Amino acid sequence: MLERDGTVLTTTGPVSPSDARLRRAQSLAIQSGSALRIASKLIEKKLLGQEQVARYKLLDVKTADTISSYRTQLAQAETLERIRIIESRAAGAYWAIWRNLPITFPRKDQPRVPEHWRTFGTRVSPLTGSPRLAVNPPNAILNYLYAILESESRLAAAALGLDPGIGVLHVDAPARDSLACDLMEAVRPQIDGFLVDWVTRETLKREWFLEQRDGNCRLMSSLAVRLSETAPTWGRVVAPIAEWVAQTLWTSARKATRRDQMLPTRLTQRRRSEGRGKEFTVDTKPAPYPKKICPGCGATTRLGRNCPKCGREISREKLIGLAKLGRMAAQSPESREKHSATQRQHEAAKRAWRSSPKPDWPNEKTYVEQIQPRLVAIRISALASTLGVSEPYAADIRAGRHRPHPRHWQTLAQLAGIANESD
Repeated sequence: MLERDGTVLTTTGPVSPSDARLRRAQSLAIQSGSALRIASKLIEKKLLGQEQVARYKLLDVKTADTISSYRTQLAQAETLERIRIIESRAAGAYWAIWRNLPITFPRKDQPRVPEHWRTFGTRVSPLTGSPRLAVNPPNAILNYLYAILESESRLAAAALGLDPGIGVLHVDAPARDSLACDLMEAVRPQIDGFLVDWVTRETLKREWFLEQRDGNCRLMSSLAVRLSETAPTWGRVVAPIAEWVAQTLWTSARKATRRDQMLPTRLTQRRRSEGRGKEFTVDTKPAPYPKKICPGCGATTRLGRNCPKCGREISREKLIGLAKLGRMAAQSPESREKHSATQRQHEAAKRAWRSSPKPDWPNEKTYVEQIQPRLVAIRISALASTLGVSEPYAADIRAGRHRPHPRHWQTLAQLAGIANESD
C-alpha cells in the first residue's frame, strides 16, 4: 500500500518459510562472484532499454549509439565499481536528451503553468541534488512510477525467499531495500518509454499537480490513483528478472545438490508451463494510461481529441486565420497583377462578342429554364476549366448565385447536353 507521494505504508509477503541457503548465497554474492555477473546483466539490460528509448522514442540516434558503446564495455568490467561508472556515464548522456522534451497543458491552464513545467528539464532536483523532490510534473510522475516499481521489486524478492535489503549493485544503506533497487534497474527504461509516449501524445492537467512552498511538485490523488493502476504491469515485467537473479544466486551455493539445482518459479510459473510443453513468454500487456483529456479545456474525452465545444472554437479560429492569409495573398503585387491580366482577357472577350453577330439561341429564357438546372450534374472543376474562371466563381454559377456572360451560354448548353430544337 502506497501513500500519495509513493511512500510505502505497508507490505505483505509470503508466509511460507524460505530456504536459508539462498539467503546465505545472497549475502556471500560478492565473494562468490555472482554479484558481478548479476550486476553486469542488470545494467546491460538497462542500457539496452535506454538505447531503444533514445533511438525509437526520443529519435536521437547519436545518443543511442553512445549508450550502445557504453553497453559493450560491460563485458570487460571486472569490478562492481567499474560497472557503476559505466552506468553513470551512460545515464548522463541519456538524461541530457530529455531536457528539452516539451510538456503540454490545455490552453485554459496555460496562464497558471510555471515556465519550468513546460519542459522535462534536468533529472536532478535543485532541492536535493538528486531526483528526489522533483520540481516539475514529468519528474514527479517518473518518481512516483519508480516508487511503484520499487514496491513490486520488493514483493518479488520476498516472494522468492530473497532478502530485499541485501543488494549486489547498490550498497547497504539504512531504510533502503538495495536488492529491490537492483532489480528495478532493468525495468526503468520501460517506465521511461511509458512516460515519453504519454506526454508526447497527450496533455497534462494543471489540477493534477500541487506546487509546495519550497517548489516541490507533488501529485494530486486523482492522478496518483490512475498511475497506481500500472503496478500490475511493472510487477509482471520485473518477475522474470527477479527469478533469474534468485536462480543465479542459488547455483552459486557450494552445497547445492542436483535435485535442488532449480528454484521454483513462483512469480511467472515458467517451469510449470515448460513442463507442460508450452513455450514460456512474458506477459507484455501494456500499462494503462490515464484518461485522455481535451487539449483545449481539459475535459475528459474518449479519443484524446478536442471536445465538441473546443473543436468548434478551434475550427472557427482556423477559418478566420486562413481567411486573413487569403486576403493578404490576394492583395500581394503578384496576385494583383495576375487578377488584372485576367480582367483584361475577359474584357477583350466581351468586346469581341459585342462586335460579332449575336446567335438567336440560346436566349435568357433558355438559360434560366433549361441550361442552369442541368449544371448541377457537372463538376465544378469542369465548369471552371471550360469557362476559364475560378472554381469559387464556377460554384456560384452552378448554384445559380451568378449568371455568366451571354457569350458562355452556348458553351454551357453543349456541356449540359442541350441542343437547339429549331435546328
